[in-house]
Amino acid sequence: MEDLAKIFKMLSDKNRLRIIGLLLKRKMCVCELAFVLGVTQPSVSRHLKLMKGVGLVSDEKDRFWTNYFINCQDPKAAMILKYIKGWFKDNQVILDDLERLKGVDRKNICGC
Repeated sequence: MEDLAKIFKMLSDKNRLRIIGLLLKRKMCVCELAFVLGVTQPSVSRHLKLMKGVGLVSDEKDRFWTNYFINCQDPKAAMILKYIKGWFKDNQVILDDLERLKGVDRKNICGC
């Protein structure tokens, strides 16, 4: 029961939902997520830490960056994402984020 409460608490923040929407599209680093969301990198890092804590997000090193991605191997995450994807299809905030993502080049925004 405690795991379920943590997952729902994690989902209760609109920026975390926006991060999910972006990570469903592709792997991203903190600076890319922060740029698209218009928030600070420490804020994104805190959100990702919570999301990793419930098993929804994983990460991997890629030279200078740490890439974050949806953890499709976690059965709870897969079940939740099945429903969330349907809500995201027509959500204007998510669609706007995905449009902003098209112009994102991590080499330009991350300073590496």
